[in-house]
Amino acid sequence: MKELWLDVGNTRLKYWITKNKNIIEQGAELHLQSPADLLLGLIHHFKSLGLTRAGISSVQDKKNNDRISKILKRLNIPVTFAKVHTEYAGLHCGYDEPSQLGIDRWLQVLAVANAQDNICVISCGTALTIDLTQGLQHLGGYILPNLYLQRDSLIQNTKGIKIPDAAFEELSPGRNTIDAVHHGIFLGLLSTIEKVLQQQPRKLILTGGDAPLFADFLKQYQPIIEPDLLLKGLQFYIENQ
Repeated sequence: MKELWLDVGNTRLKYWITKNKNIIEQGAELHLQSPADLLLGLIHHFKSLGLTRAGISSVQDKKNNDRISKILKRLNIPVTFAKVHTEYAGLHCGYDEPSQLGIDRWLQVLAVANAQDNICVISCGTALTIDLTQGLQHLGGYILPNLYLQRDSLIQNTKGIKIPDAAFEELSPGRNTIDAVHHGIFLGLLSTIEKVLQQQPRKLILTGGDAPLFADFLKQYQPIIEPDLLLKGLQFYIENQ
């Protein structure tokens, strides 16, 4: 039984094809603000796979989601868009207005939350998001610009300073402008994470493209890297419907 899972973010569309829960194919592409058009180019391939159902996580607005839904109807399979609930499978949402919480964050928390643990889930993607749980109670979280958004913002607002790409892998004081910018941004994000973790002992779970980078500097918290955490949450969501 093959299934399609879609993660439609603000800048990227990612998909997984699974068979008996195991990933047999995956891909990710920038959608240039038009995820439906990108999906249209993939739909013929998806039709050839003999899929049985599809689960969708999308942060897009209603107009784009309606277009995505219309395209997926060509597969002639059940299609489910995940939504944030006040309570789902025992997990209680910490937002006053659950609909304001990003579905990607909700699914990532849903994938790991349990009654025994207090957890900190950090997604190192386009934004750096931090979500906290106490048992099966989601407590809310924090959203920060990621490493690259901060650097780009600094470039746009600093006259006469050119800041090329460089690795975010040092925390020592920079001895030139390029290093000072990169080390300063990275130190700021790590300091925020450590401040959050010092409030109360928590199991630390990292996901997203920069998770290994952050894990290297947070070893004292014994981080667990979960590359496909959203997929796990989406599968759990569909199973518990």
